[in-house]
Amino acid sequence: MKAIRVHQFGEPSVMHLEEVPDPRPAAGQILVRIRAAGVNPADTYIRAGAYSFKPPLPYTPGFDGAGAVESIGEGVTHFAPGDRVYLAGSLTGTYAEKALCDSSIVFRLPPHVSFSQGAAVHVPYVTAYRALFHRAQARPGETVLVHGASGGVGVAAVQLARAAGLRVVGTAGSPRGMKLAAAEGAHEVLDHTDPGHFEKALALAAGRGYDVIVEMLANVNLGRDLPILAPGGRVAVVGNRGTVEINPRDAMGRDASILAMSLVNASKQEVAGIHAAIVAGLENKTLRPIVGQEIPLAEAPRAHEAVMQPGSYGKIVLIP
Repeated sequence: MKAIRVHQFGEPSVMHLEEVPDPRPAAGQILVRIRAAGVNPADTYIRAGAYSFKPPLPYTPGFDGAGAVESIGEGVTHFAPGDRVYLAGSLTGTYAEKALCDSSIVFRLPPHVSFSQGAAVHVPYVTAYRALFHRAQARPGETVLVHGASGGVGVAAVQLARAAGLRVVGTAGSPRGMKLAAAEGAHEVLDHTDPGHFEKALALAAGRGYDVIVEMLANVNLGRDLPILAPGGRVAVVGNRGTVEINPRDAMGRDASILAMSLVNASKQEVAGIHAAIVAGLENKTLRPIVGQEIPLAEAPRAHEAVMQPGSYGKIVLIP
């Protein structure tokens, strides 16, 4: 089979499409023929050697993917060859024609959800769910501000928050992105390239402030998030690309909380529960992954460049 391989950490150009042996499923494992693989910012940090952990070299990138079950190992009874599935990680990486997975991280893909949409599920939706409901403890009736509401995690957060009964304000960096955020459920949408958008956001919260802020770029926004929180407000930090200076008094006066998170810290039980909710949302169509670009697997370096560009719009997926 063909797979993207990384033999040294560095720029996107270190990724190359190579021929590698087909994996074989052992007991409790499933081999999935990948029809689409999701691209996440974390993939780029790992490739660059700048993440909290470094996989042994060489490795195949990718956590997200969707496809059909190719074969199953001994003891796997809840899936059969041909079943449509999406993945919550893999043992061999998803930037490949086939991926080997533990059966516990394989989930059924409803018939109306495309493989490309399935590849847009795991990291964006689990991140958004954990940020909103596990870390920030968002509750129906509260008001949430979703920064970057047109990206993969942002769209997921808007859909999840709206379905849970929150009032949702989103931001995006282009007219196209703003239209998407509104279409996916945001009650109000602001242009985050507008220098005055924090003041406008506070006005949309009736001057009281936000109960929850989902923060995608903490090094840019965190210092301005704290003054627009409501009493007892919470900022869930999902993304960050540098350092930031804040005034702790902005949090102290509101009894506010800054809650950081990383998916690698989620327990197996947490992840299983989140995916149960996600599958239900896919089935009843309250969750609708948005695919912004489909890029051939061989052009993975271009996908890594694209996912880090401003003006995000849905999820980027690779097609083997």
